[in-house]
Amino acid sequence: MMTAPSTSRPQLVYLVFGSETYHQEAVFSISSALSWLRETPDAALDIQVFSDNPQPYKHLPVRVRALDEETRRRWNEPHGYHFRAKHVALRTVLEEAETALLIDTDTFFHCSPLKLFERVHPGTLLCNDYYTHYGNNKENVLYSALSATLMEKGLADDQMMLLNSGVIGLHRQDAHVLDRSIALIDELFPSAQGAYTLEEFCLSVAAYRTLEVKKCPDLIHHYWSRKQLFRAKIKAWGVKHAAQPISQEALDDTRHVSAQLPRPPRSQRMLYKIITLALPAHLRQFIREILYGCYEHPNEFDRACGPVWWEKALQNQQERLGTPVCQHLLEQWLTNGLVKLILGQRRTAIHEHLLNLPSK
Repeated sequence: MMTAPSTSRPQLVYLVFGSETYHQEAVFSISSALSWLRETPDAALDIQVFSDNPQPYKHLPVRVRALDEETRRRWNEPHGYHFRAKHVALRTVLEEAETALLIDTDTFFHCSPLKLFERVHPGTLLCNDYYTHYGNNKENVLYSALSATLMEKGLADDQMMLLNSGVIGLHRQDAHVLDRSIALIDELFPSAQGAYTLEEFCLSVAAYRTLEVKKCPDLIHHYWSRKQLFRAKIKAWGVKHAAQPISQEALDDTRHVSAQLPRPPRSQRMLYKIITLALPAHLRQFIREILYGCYEHPNEFDRACGPVWWEKALQNQQERLGTPVCQHLLEQWLTNGLVKLILGQRRTAIHEHLLNLPSK
């Protein structure tokens, strides 16, 4: 574990607290960064982790900065909005370093992290992505509740791009944009009706017309969509490498956790469709999706996603029926003669897994 970083080196920053899942994500993301950093061995980089739990990072070359509950509460004031802490953490690092990049835990790298810093210059903001104009979704609460005020003040208009803040990279010279975004969060929170994305929205407003915005989805994968599948891959990597997360094998294995959804190939999906035609109509799609989780992928981390597919199949079935599926009905489906024949020996594991899911 490292001590204080060099102010002259780029700072890769994580903010991690709460559930063990977030720490698992962060450890994998850091190991992914270190794996690709081998591509630029002559370049220096520091990694900082603001966290309520230093234990998961004891085998990593990072500086852990204690984030106790009192500090986090202060960073979230005055409204208790927990994403406000992202901007405060990055602002804190930029008081010490020339360039810093805060990255969400649900990310992994496609290249050396130094490639991201090549896009961070004075006058620029690096974000994960920008995806639409503010005026393209006028039903969104951030538009209906805030647009009139922001347009009256000249802070935003329908052409403003909305940013994804899975990455926020800045030069110290432009740290003032974080001060502005924090002030906007504090000002707009009471009117935002609990909007989850207020933090990145306020960053969008603060940077609008003042900084050149660059993005980096080609350099990292931010798995905010289909998150449970990627978490299953990462958990499998963690189980395998928890004791030595920066061994050569562990670093190499980060590259085997791909950005692709682990679906069976098209020919196999067509076969599942044909096989399930003999089932009662209300079971066909459910069992097809169950079979997605039974496919034997050559990649060990893709294979770890099987139970997530089963859970998703049950969730989709409940949505189709418009009602929760009780254990008795689930048992009835999975003991159907044709279903038992189709699933074979895998049926017992599927049955036990779905029956033991926590109630929601």
